Amino acid sequence: MELTFLGTSAGLPTKERNTQSIAFNCLPHVNQLWLFDVGEATQHRILHTGIKLGKISHIFITHLHGDHIFGLPGLLTSRSFQGGKDKPLTIIGPKGIAKFIQTALEISQSNLNYPITVNEFNTETELNIDGFHIKALPLKHGILSVGYRITAPDIEGKLDVEKLKAIGIEPGPKYQEVKANETFEYENQTYQSKDFKGPKKKGKVITIFGDTMPCQNEHILAQDADVIVHETTYIEGDKKLANSYYHSHIEDVFQLMTDVNVKKGLFTHLSNRYELEDIQTVEATLRSAVTHDFKFVKDYDQFQI
Repeated sequence: MELTFLGTSAGLPTKERNTQSIAFNCLPHVNQLWLFDVGEATQHRILHTGIKLGKISHIFITHLHGDHIFGLPGLLTSRSFQGGKDKPLTIIGPKGIAKFIQTALEISQSNLNYPITVNEFNTETELNIDGFHIKALPLKHGILSVGYRITAPDIEGKLDVEKLKAIGIEPGPKYQEVKANETFEYENQTYQSKDFKGPKKKGKVITIFGDTMPCQNEHILAQDADVIVHETTYIEGDKKLANSYYHSHIEDVFQLMTDVNVKKGLFTHLSNRYELEDIQTVEATLRSAVTHDFKFVKDYDQFQI
């Protein structure tokens, strides 16, 4: 699996950073691409990557502030002409996203050549998509803003080649049958495939937060996560300022990581007042003071999970 950051600025774009959007590649579990938020000019950022609009199957919206959704109408219409024809798209987000999409498409007289489904929710929701479990809970941001906890499917254990050889099966096509099925037959005998595999590996947990100040639901969403993607609108100064605007300070996020055993933090949505050089300086200072595994991300950064 892989995360690609298409925009990392808060509120407004800068010369170096676009507004919010993240691409999530679901491979090797399923050949799909998901987007989380679609800030203005997201499709322009995508042009500089290998991402194909037609491959995007799901779009998750954290909240309805403009820096998270103003790029959505343009991306939807462009998808019609860039490999999306007849390929269904599902959009998931807080109540109001359907009206935003419908209004933009109707007023601009835009027609999509693929089916679109919009799933709205008022407070929280749980979904299962091709083996992935997604749990969304409301945060604390003045308007309904959610975080998405994504639990990937468990990974099947590796085949025990020596066990298979012991019953007479040498490497070949039969191994794929053992991998793909609960049982298999060999020489008129039925075997349980699990008896010829190592233990499963638990699926990775990735939590992607919308804008928020500290709240209890963050702990639920981030508990024991392998990776969290969290806003750190303010990376220095008095954290009271961040919280007064329903945003998070870097100290808030480090505390969250400590409280709920987060393995890695990828920090985005940094205030547009910060230039890349400023961010690098603060990050270097923090690394000498904290033990957390973290990174202030910039546009086009990619991370394997």
